[in-house]
Parts: sequence; structure tokens; C-alpha cells
Amino acid sequence: MEKIASFTIDHNRLLRGVYVSRRDITPNGDVITTFDIRLTEPNRQPAISPRALHAMEHLAATYLRNNPEWKDRIVYWGPMGCCTGNYLLMQGSLEPSDIIPLLTDTFEFVADFEGEIPGATAKDCGNYTFNDLPGAKDAARKFLSEVLRDIKPENMTYPS
Repeated sequence: MEKIASFTIDHNRLLRGVYVSRRDITPNGDVITTFDIRLTEPNRQPAISPRALHAMEHLAATYLRNNPEWKDRIVYWGPMGCCTGNYLLMQGSLEPSDIIPLLTDTFEFVADFEGEIPGATAKDCGNYTFNDLPGAKDAARKFLSEVLRDIKPENMTYPS
């Protein structure tokens, strides 16, 4: 079997950042850009707890799908199985630099969130107690301060 593209990235050299993982064209001709939102350095920094990623998923997805400028282009936000980040799928051929302001706003929303996590009820979620709001907030604050607010080219281009 052929190795999929995301498994050809050198994860031992991958930095935290925002990367274009792939671009797909739908049968209707729409372009879908998949972003790799890498919160930790794989294999070198601790992964984010699944509970924190779940809380972040609820908060970020809610924020993005309600953003007046971008909501119609948001396809999906969800955690990576390796717990080192999230995927963001958006309509259009976009670059990381196009969405840094949106991601900064999103992570500020997560970092500053107070109250009940949206959709974290038995009626709304398949595992509603599986959340760590303080962990999500901490991960968001760290990503904001250490990556997003002063993002560099090496945090937006996969290592070759």
C-alpha cells in the first residue's frame, strides 16, 4: 500500500505551527484546504491530553462556525489521533498566512473561555464528560504566546 502524504512529513523535525497538509478538489470543483494546526512538537514535547483536545474541539468548532467572516468556509475542526494538534478544513485555496488572524482570535476565545463548554451535555455529545477545560485553556494560551503571536516562516512550512 502507498504511504499517505501526511506520513511522509518528518515528524522528528516538525515544529509547532500552522501548515497546509493538503488541498483537495471536490467533484464540483471546490478546493478544500486541510490545515495541520500543530500545538506540540511531535515526539519531543508532551502531547495534549485527549480530554483537553476534546474541550478545545467543542470551543474552537463553535467559535469558527459562528465567525461572521469565515463561518461559510469552515468545513471541519477536530483533533489529531496523535494528540499533537488539530485539523482545520476550509473551503478555498488558502495559505497559513491567510488564517493566522482567524486562528489567533480562535485560540484567544479558547484561552479566555469561562462557563459551560458548548455542546457538552449528554443530549449533544457522545462523551460529554470527557473534557478538560483548564487543559484546553492552557494549551491555547501556550500556542498563542509561543507560536501564533509571533509566527515565523518555519512555523508555516513543513520541513523538507
